[in-house]
Amino acid sequence: MASTGHVEEPKNFAPKNPPKLDPPKSEPITVEELAKCDGTDESKPTLVAIKGTVFDVTGNASYAAKGPYRVFAGKDASRALAMSSVKPEDCRPDWEDLPDKEKTVLGEWMTFFSKRYNIVGKVVS
Repeated sequence: MASTGHVEEPKNFAPKNPPKLDPPKSEPITVEELAKCDGTDESKPTLVAIKGTVFDVTGNASYAAKGPYRVFAGKDASRALAMSSVKPEDCRPDWEDLPDKEKTVLGEWMTFFSKRYNIVGKVVS
């Protein structure tokens, strides 16, 4: 019987060498404090938030001051991640109005980050 449609393979989000992660924290982190953790100050951790959950990406050069994903550091980059965008104007927390496909992508990023980086808090207003 011939297949008439394309079926995507399930995505494997598990890292090749899974890190030992700490239990998730729910420390409140203000937008202002998050912004200070943008990878430009080595005395501070480098943080990225997705859907209000803050991940510590310190040590991953991709998010450091000269890294290709530096635009996400110090922000809730939910919208940009959902849209697969690295435009600074897309790095913002609002994502609820996006199409379902982009919401799915955002969920995949959440899974990806949660398997690799410690959750250190939640963004608060």
